[in-house]
Amino acid sequence: MITRKVGPAIAAGCTAVVKPSELTPLTAIAIRELGRKAGLEEGVFEVLPMGGEETAVFGEVVCKDDRIKKISFTGSTRVGKILLGNAAQGGVVKRLSLELGGNAPFVVFGDADMDVAVDAAVKSKFRNAGQTCVCSDRFLVEEGRVEEFAERLKRKVEGMKVGQGMEEGVEIGPLITPEAAVNVERKVKGLKTGEVVTGGNLAPDVGVNFMQPTIILGPEEKEEVWNSENFGPVVAVRSFVDEEEAMEAVKRSNTGLASYFVTKDVGRIFR
Repeated sequence: MITRKVGPAIAAGCTAVVKPSELTPLTAIAIRELGRKAGLEEGVFEVLPMGGEETAVFGEVVCKDDRIKKISFTGSTRVGKILLGNAAQGGVVKRLSLELGGNAPFVVFGDADMDVAVDAAVKSKFRNAGQTCVCSDRFLVEEGRVEEFAERLKRKVEGMKVGQGMEEGVEIGPLITPEAAVNVERKVKGLKTGEVVTGGNLAPDVGVNFMQPTIILGPEEKEEVWNSENFGPVVAVRSFVDEEEAMEAVKRSNTGLASYFVTKDVGRIFR
C-alpha cells in the first residue's frame, strides 16, 4: 500500500510523509530505510509511527497546512469523513484520495465453470485470511447451482491448513489482533438466519489471533456478515434467480471498491 502511494509521488519529484497504522509500523520503517540506502535524501520520504491522540493531531495538521498539497488515506469511513471535512479548513481545498473499506460482491452465474468459480472464490476471499479491502464478502450464486458451489467450496476450505505463516503448508494465517478475531466470530455467532456449513469458531488451539475459515449459506441481507466488511475468513452465500436480481442485490451496498463475477456468456461480460 505504501509503495503504491509513495513510489509515484517520489517519481514525480514530490516529498512524502507516511503515518502507518499503529498495528503495522515495521514495514513502513523498513521501506524508509531501503529508500535511504537507495539514495533518497533526508526529508524526501519520512515515516511517523504514532497512535492514539497523536494520530488525530497529525490528521488535523496535514489537512490544514497549506504546504501539503495532497492526502491519500486508506482506512475507515469514519476517519475518512473527518479528513474530508478538515481538508477544506485551510487556505485551500486539499486534493484527497480516499479508500474507505469495501463489501465486495462475488457473483457466480449459472453458466459458470464451477472449478474456475471455486478457485477464484478462494483467491478473492482467503488471501491474508480475508484481511484486504478488496476481499469478497457477499457471494451470490444463481439458483440451481448454489448447493454445488457451497459443497465444492466447503471441500476446498476444509482442506486448508490454519496456522503460523512460517509453518509448511499453512494457507490461513492469523488475524491482525485477538480482538479482530473475536469480532469476526461475534458476527457469525450473532446470526439469526442462515446455516453455518463449516467453521464458525475461533481456533484457540492454533492461537488467539486465529479464526476457522467459515462458510454461511442463506443469511438474510440484514445480517452483519452480509452487509459489512468482515475482514476475516468468512464466506456468506445467497442465491439469485436471474441477472437482473443479481445486479440489484450487488447494488444494495454503500461501497464500490471491488466486484467480481464468473460467467461464460460474452454478452453478459460486456453488460
